[in-house]
Amino acid sequence: MTDSGHNRGAGANEPLVRFENVQKTYDGEILVVKDLNLDVERGEFLTLLGPSGSGKTTTLMMLAGFESATHGDITLDGQSLKSVPPHKRNIGMVFQNYALFPHMTVHENLAFPLQCHGVDKSEQEAKIADAMAMVELTGFERRRPGQLSGGQQQRVALARALVFQPQIVLMDEPLGALDKQLREQMQIEMKHIHENIGLTFVYVTHDQSEALTMSNRIAVFNDGIIQQLDDPETLYEKPKNAFVAEFIGENNKLIGTVKDVSGDRCTVELESGEMIKALPVNIGGVGEKSVLSLRPEVITVEPGADNTCDDIHTATVRELIYMGDHTRVRVETCGNDDFVIKMPRGSGGRSFDVGQDIKIGWHSQDCRALDAA
Repeated sequence: MTDSGHNRGAGANEPLVRFENVQKTYDGEILVVKDLNLDVERGEFLTLLGPSGSGKTTTLMMLAGFESATHGDITLDGQSLKSVPPHKRNIGMVFQNYALFPHMTVHENLAFPLQCHGVDKSEQEAKIADAMAMVELTGFERRRPGQLSGGQQQRVALARALVFQPQIVLMDEPLGALDKQLREQMQIEMKHIHENIGLTFVYVTHDQSEALTMSNRIAVFNDGIIQQLDDPETLYEKPKNAFVAEFIGENNKLIGTVKDVSGDRCTVELESGEMIKALPVNIGGVGEKSVLSLRPEVITVEPGADNTCDDIHTATVRELIYMGDHTRVRVETCGNDDFVIKMPRGSGGRSFDVGQDIKIGWHSQDCRALDAA
């Protein structure tokens, strides 16, 4: 499943970047990227998300010019990049290890790309001052990278990518080296910087919460193919296949066979014998295997008589973990002993005992029936 959007008119409405039928192989046999068609819109924050080896970093490196496409074409602002070397692509780049020159001051690190781009000495100071203000590091110009914290170094790396006013900034796992709290803080900062300057960002990560936090759109890669390309909310709430449902957020998976499809609902018989009503999102016909996807937060515990849950089942409590804002309840139900429910704080979830049988329920529209392939 790929996104092309190839009929969007010309000029300013054209995407800034277009991948057309792009393939990449390193050994002539295995395709790391398979027939990629992807548009990057002007001013958007697009994240390429996926596990290791899924093709996301290779895609970024082909756009940067550090790798060449085996087949197909990549255009930037309507111009093919095939014969354009990396330093002439007008692209800013931020790496995980920052790649700052340790022997240079922050000011000298920022001046370096300006000199490479032939920017006049008289203009350099104003551009450096602007870039430092963007990342809120004015006053740190004379320090060396070793005198800065990890978060400050990351901001300098971003300032260096922005300083020559490129058309697009590419980032490869730029927050991977930071601790959790700082990483989360930097995610919000990067989101705000992007909103303030309106530049196009393409960001690579394997961290789905990072992608959900920052992006306008997310392309989920697996096995060299974009599995789904959507805004964060759609991706989480409406995964189109079993891989996306598993990869984005926590997910309960039940496997069965389609017994009936009528209107906007289907019935799936689980391997353990239960019949489940679900929303047929992406399934074969009757008799075909299907994977049911249920988010932990859509499950109701002990639904009352006034509750409108379509599916109600008995579950045995196996584990209770207090998480602060919610309790994570692991139960055995419907043939799955790793079925997770998230109970918001104050809903009394901690009063259960391990081994206790409880009733759980959900609405059939929250249970997505997906292709098992």
